Amino acid sequence: MRPPLVTVIVPTYNHARFLPLCLAAIQAQTHTPLEIVVVDDCSTDDSAAVAASLGVEVISTPGNSGPAVARNLGAAWASGEILFFVDSDVALAPDAVATGVALLDADPSLGAVCGIEDPDPLIRSTRTEDYRAHQHHYWSVASEGEVSFLWSAMFAIRASVFRETGPFNPGLRYTEEVDYGQRLSERHRVRITRAIHGRMGHDRELPTLLRKLFQRGRLRVPLYARKRRFAQGYETASRAWASLAALLTVLALPAPFLLGPVAAVLPALLLAAWALGDLGMFRFVFARKCPLFGAYFVAVHFVVSLVIIAGVATGAAQWLISPRFRRLYESSTPELTR
Repeated sequence: MRPPLVTVIVPTYNHARFLPLCLAAIQAQTHTPLEIVVVDDCSTDDSAAVAASLGVEVISTPGNSGPAVARNLGAAWASGEILFFVDSDVALAPDAVATGVALLDADPSLGAVCGIEDPDPLIRSTRTEDYRAHQHHYWSVASEGEVSFLWSAMFAIRASVFRETGPFNPGLRYTEEVDYGQRLSERHRVRITRAIHGRMGHDRELPTLLRKLFQRGRLRVPLYARKRRFAQGYETASRAWASLAALLTVLALPAPFLLGPVAAVLPALLLAAWALGDLGMFRFVFARKCPLFGAYFVAVHFVVSLVIIAGVATGAAQWLISPRFRRLYESSTPELTR
């Protein structure tokens, strides 16, 4: 029986520094036959030229529209029986595509199989990249197994299942993969596994990462309010409570000045509750890295927890006052055309 044709779809926007590593890793995959398409979302750097210079097919979106539109355009172009989506800041392990194909072939009930990035960033130029690589790796590994979200940085899906589920919602940014995973998991099983892996690039600057996490927290509110539950995996109840504990810690800081020295125990207890919400992750980081980086990681993650809860609170307020925001995930998606 011949191996299936796999189309590797690489949406990109201003990732010229990562693309040579990303595309070289795809071209070195052990699976054949393979076709590759880069979908340039109107980059303002030389991403399209870099991809073309490496002998890869490049198509472009009509205007900068976000990763959902870029992925949809790549899927419409594809000829493969299997679609393998790879973000342009990911360098896959050599057997990643072959493993994804094998896992789908072994389990017909599996709608999509997602990979997990390694704990070390693709390019390490700042400590923020190192923080994000460790944090996201641990949360992904802790979710390993069946999930109801889609880890869109690297995943394999049958083309027939993609057509059945429908395209990514082109009206969404930041949360299009969560919405797609919810729709996909209503009919098919979705699995995340470290058997598919690679190194991933991350935001170099902390403010950029914090803005992204704030928006993701805010924009998840109408989806989870509509579903009345979190996605299965990754965003756990303990992490939600930990973010709330971080906020309460900050709010409790004046307690010793208002209620006396004994009240200092209150912020200390709340801080401990925050740390216990993801104690395994902190152990993982300190086991891999030096104590100085471990302390940096803990401090940054506390700030991240505050930003996430701020995003959720903003989203909740917006949900209460804005009917349009409440209907964010109710908009229909167009038919996929080639």
